[in-house]
Amino acid sequence: MSEASTAGLVRASRRALSPLAMTRAHRRRGFLAALLHRLSGVGLAIFLPLHFLALATSLKGADALESFLALTRNPIIKTAEWGLVTALALHLALGLRLLAIELLGWRERSAAIIPAAFAAAIAIGLLFVLNAG
Repeated sequence: MSEASTAGLVRASRRALSPLAMTRAHRRRGFLAALLHRLSGVGLAIFLPLHFLALATSLKGADALESFLALTRNPIIKTAEWGLVTALALHLALGLRLLAIELLGWRERSAAIIPAAFAAAIAIGLLFVLNAG
């Protein structure tokens, strides 16, 4: 490799790793979508053991299940349930976006899908709140 091409690669790598370049990259919709997809996945993974705990209490009898379900009548738990349903919907919508990018080659159109994914997640969360009353 010649010195000129090596120097060009070094300059390009410095440009790619500069804080200004990272800031610009983080402002993109795709970065936000990827971040929220991962965070919603982590939230769902944290919820899963709690769900298994609820299922295990149902095996102990109706009284044990009813005492566990009494906790879900708390407004804080209701708010957490709304967040969970919204996170699930967001994770699903953004996962479908990733499938569209990988399987259908919609890389250029993926930026237009992101607001629709957020709108679908919020709509499903609102439907849950209205139905949970």
